[in-house]
Amino acid sequence: MNHLALIAKTQSLIAAGDIVGAESALVELADTQGDAALMVVLEQLPPKDLLAVIREYDNSKESVINLLVTPAQFARAVVIEKQYKDLTRSYLRGMVNSVIFREDADPLEFLNAMGDLEGGSEALADYFEEKWSRIEAFARTGTFDAVEDDGEMLTESALLASAYIKPRVEQDEVADRDWMQVAWLLRHECPDLFIEMLLVLRAKARAHELGLNEEEPTPEDDGRIETGDTDRGRATPAVLESDEESAI
Repeated sequence: MNHLALIAKTQSLIAAGDIVGAESALVELADTQGDAALMVVLEQLPPKDLLAVIREYDNSKESVINLLVTPAQFARAVVIEKQYKDLTRSYLRGMVNSVIFREDADPLEFLNAMGDLEGGSEALADYFEEKWSRIEAFARTGTFDAVEDDGEMLTESALLASAYIKPRVEQDEVADRDWMQVAWLLRHECPDLFIEMLLVLRAKARAHELGLNEEEPTPEDDGRIETGDTDRGRATPAVLESDEESAI
C-alpha cells in the first residue's frame, strides 16, 4: 500500500471511530517499511487525525507513533486537543507525559514547539488546570508546598523579575515524568512560556470562579440547583470550533 492510500485508509478509520484500527495500520507500515516510512506518513497526516491516535495512549504498551512523532507535529496536535471537551484533562496529561518524557526525547524541544504556536500556552494551562494552587505556590516560593505560600499571587512584573532566580528545588527532586517536572522545566528553562501559561491559567481560574458564582442559589431556589450536567468529567467526542472538516 502506498503512502497516500495508507493516509486515506487511516483517515477513514478515524472518521469511523476505529482508532485502534488506524493505529494498527500505521504500526504495520513501520513493521514492513521501517520507521522512516511511518515518519513520512505522520508528517502528512492532518493534526486532528494525528491527535486522534496519540491521545489514546495506553501506558501499558509502547506506541511507535508516540515514539516517532516530532515536536512540531506534536505541538500542532496538542493545541487543538481542547476540541474534545475533556473536562478532566486526563487524556491531555497522559499524552503530554508519554511523548515529551519518552526515552530519546528532549522535553524542552516539545515545550518550546508548543510555545511557538498560537494556543500553546492555553494547552499548557489546561494541562495544569487541576494543579493551579500548587503552580501558584511554585511561582511564588519556588516549591510546590502550598503551606509555604501566603495566598497572594505575584503580579506579572514580579513574575518577570523572578523569572531567572536560582531553583529552590533541583529537577532531580521532582523528576516524576509528570506535572511537577513539566512545571519545573517551564519555570527554570522556559520562563517566558511559564509566565504566559500562568497568566492564562489565572484567567481560566477566574472564569471558573465567576461561573460558579453565577450558579449560586437564590432565595427562591430554596438552596437547590439543577445543573443537568451529567457528563461532567467525562471525555466526549470533539466538537470542532473552526470550519475545518473533522475526521475525529
